Amino acid sequence: RASLAHIPGDHSKTIAKKVERQQVLYDRSKRFTFLLTEQAVRWPLVGPDALAVQTDHLASLTHLPNVRLGVIPMTSPTGPAPLNTFTIYDDRIATVELTSGVMVFRDPRDVMGHLEEFGRLEARALFGQDARTFLGKCADTLR
Repeated sequence: RASLAHIPGDHSKTIAKKVERQQVLYDRSKRFTFLLTEQAVRWPLVGPDALAVQTDHLASLTHLPNVRLGVIPMTSPTGPAPLNTFTIYDDRIATVELTSGVMVFRDPRDVMGHLEEFGRLEARALFGQDARTFLGKCADTLR
């Protein structure tokens, strides 16, 4: 809700779709790997109490057997950062989210470039118990 607050209008349907879309995470026939930067985890779009709850939720997702959630700490040297959020669906399609919309890439060279960038970032991330511990400390700081 907070991420849409700057856009005029009723956002109820959009929010409901975003929440509904999360149900796919519980479909064990699908696999997901998410990477977040510490800056994204700590971004104060909502108040500290709500942000702590969101951070706890992220940590809980690391227990799902089909979900890998990694956090890249600010102390990890990552090299150039991606300028936009991107999603790689498989080796055939990747999307990049811009403020003006979404770009879809189907050219194998473009998809491979995003896979390589993802791999560089993934190598710097904390996963599993390390991610849970890190996220727990972030949430504790907010409380």
